[in-house]
Amino acid sequence: MKTKLLEQGAGQPAKLSESSVPIARHIGGRLLHEAREALPPTLFFFVGFNFIVFTTNLLLADYSIAVSSFMLATLGALVVGKAVLVANAMPYIRRYDRAPLIRPILFKSVFYSVIVFLARLLERFFHFSVIERNPPGDFVAYLMTTFSWHRFAAVNLWILVLFLVYVTASEVAHLFGRGELWRLVFTSRPTELQLNRRQRIRELIHLSRLMDAHPFADFRDPSSPEHGQLIDSLERLAR
Repeated sequence: MKTKLLEQGAGQPAKLSESSVPIARHIGGRLLHEAREALPPTLFFFVGFNFIVFTTNLLLADYSIAVSSFMLATLGALVVGKAVLVANAMPYIRRYDRAPLIRPILFKSVFYSVIVFLARLLERFFHFSVIERNPPGDFVAYLMTTFSWHRFAAVNLWILVLFLVYVTASEVAHLFGRGELWRLVFTSRPTELQLNRRQRIRELIHLSRLMDAHPFADFRDPSSPEHGQLIDSLERLAR
C-alpha cells in the first residue's frame, strides 16, 4: 500500500510539470507577440522623440538650457509603445477600417494620442505619489498649480504629429500587403511597379465584371467555363 502511494506521489510532480509546459508556452508566445507589436511604434517614437530633443537642445544651446534628455525620450517611447498595445486591444480602434483612408488615419492618430495623454498623466501620478512620496489626494492641486501644462501640451502635440506619420505609413503598408511597401520603396524598379499596377488593375476589373455577370453557383462547378475563367484570372494575379 505504501509503495503504491509513493508511486502515485512520485508521478504527480511529473504530471504537474507536463501540464505547466503548455501554459508556459502560451504565456511566452503571448509575451513575444506583444513585444513584436510594440516594437515598431517604440522604435519609431524612440527615433522621433530623440530627434525632437536633439534639435530643441541645439536651438537652446546658446542659452545653456537643456529641455530634456535621452533617457526621458526613451522612457517616453516605451510609454507610447505600451499605450499602442492597449489601444490595439480595444475593438473601437477598428471602427473606420473600411472607410476612406483619411478617416482611419485621423481617427487612429487622435485615438492613440488620447491614450498616450492618459498614460502620461498616470505616469506623472505614479511619479508624484510613489517616487516623490506626496499624498495622492494632492495630485489634483498639483496639476492646477505647479504642473507645467504648456510643456505637457507641446509634447502631446508632437506626439499627435508623429502618430499621423506613423499611422499613415502603417495604413499604407497594410493596404499594399505584408512586405510590399518595403519592396516598392527599396527593391523594385519604377517601370516594373507601373507595369504590375496596370496588370493588377486590369485583372481586378475583369474579375469584378466576371463575378457580376454570373451567379456564384456557376463558379463552384469545376467543369464550368466560368470556373476556368476565375482560376485563370487568379493565376494571373498571383503571378
